Amino acid sequence: MNIAFFIAKRYFVSKKKKSFISLISNISMLGVGIGTMALVVVLSVFNGLEDFQRTLFKSFDPNLLISSKIGKNFYVDSLLINKIKKIKGVKFVSEVIDEVALIKYRDAQKIVHLKGVDNNLLKNEKFKTGILNGTPVLQQDNIPFAILGAGVYLNLNVSLKDIFTPLEVFYPNNTESKTLNLTSNDAFSKLEIYPSAVFGIEQQYDDNYVFVPLEFAKELFRLPNKRTALEVHTQNQDEIDQIQKELTSLLGSDFIIKNEDQQHEALFRAIKIEKLFVFLTLSFIIAIASFNVFFSLSMLTIEKKDDIKTLQALGCNNGIIKKIFLYEGLLVSLSGAIIGLLAGVVICIFQKQTGFISMGVANGIIDAYPVKIMLIDLFFVALTVITIAFLSSYYPARKASKL
Repeated sequence: MNIAFFIAKRYFVSKKKKSFISLISNISMLGVGIGTMALVVVLSVFNGLEDFQRTLFKSFDPNLLISSKIGKNFYVDSLLINKIKKIKGVKFVSEVIDEVALIKYRDAQKIVHLKGVDNNLLKNEKFKTGILNGTPVLQQDNIPFAILGAGVYLNLNVSLKDIFTPLEVFYPNNTESKTLNLTSNDAFSKLEIYPSAVFGIEQQYDDNYVFVPLEFAKELFRLPNKRTALEVHTQNQDEIDQIQKELTSLLGSDFIIKNEDQQHEALFRAIKIEKLFVFLTLSFIIAIASFNVFFSLSMLTIEKKDDIKTLQALGCNNGIIKKIFLYEGLLVSLSGAIIGLLAGVVICIFQKQTGFISMGVANGIIDAYPVKIMLIDLFFVALTVITIAFLSSYYPARKASKL
């Protein structure tokens, strides 16, 4: 056995004394353990929230979104659609017109994102599971119907049972002009549509979006051959990257093709930045806790001065003396880290199974904080603690070797 590690272990497990140095070492171990546990739990919560956001967006967003790099709308014809459909792995392609419009219902009105879609929307099972009320229909017997976000539905106080009161949808006729004559009879295009269902996915969508048939949107916005975007749904999640590359090659530089994460790039970037800052903050707290290791080792070197001289007399060189105290500091820190890692993992598993820590939001989509343990996070937590432990132990160990 390595003589330096053997002696360090004997110092670590020795129970013959209850000194102030032992107290500081135990406090150090506890501090590192609590800091490590907090780091594991908080990083897992961030992972869970990120994963939860992706799940929510999948109910609304396509696997791939095609939009124009220049301008908001672009020309679409059957030839383009068929070329995209021929790519291996493409399940279906949806044409989309997404514009801002004014909706009025009785005396209430609201500005919304009016999204014209085809019937492929109703093929999305995840979207259908988000239907809260009514029957999701876009077209029936040549009559157009609208599917409202829950926030829009509540703001306008819409009644799905009232078959006599339609939604009135307004859109300015002269959108290219900087000024609009509100008194003119031709200032707005106006169409009527009846509500069929209410969806609830995520607040930013629920409060702002209304789905209408594509033909209705084409008429209202006067876009017979132009679309805001094309939504590509794939047969297999694993094929998205390959299909994205093929679409980029097919469509050229005039179009932007975004996958699911890229459609919400700013949000996921913000989550990663917050996660990084939390990691650095809690790592700093662990570093502060490790100062106790520094002080306890410094005092231990003074207490073990006679032992050091004995070891030197027995032939131990300065390198072995240095390793003894270095290992001692690492044992204190790593013991705390292992306890903290295990405690953090246990808490996360318990939270995932029971949801004992609530988010405190009444009628929320989820009741408890979501968690997701990632091995890469555990690796970096362990690496960080080892690095801090080494740095906090190195100077006292070096000092001990020179006594």
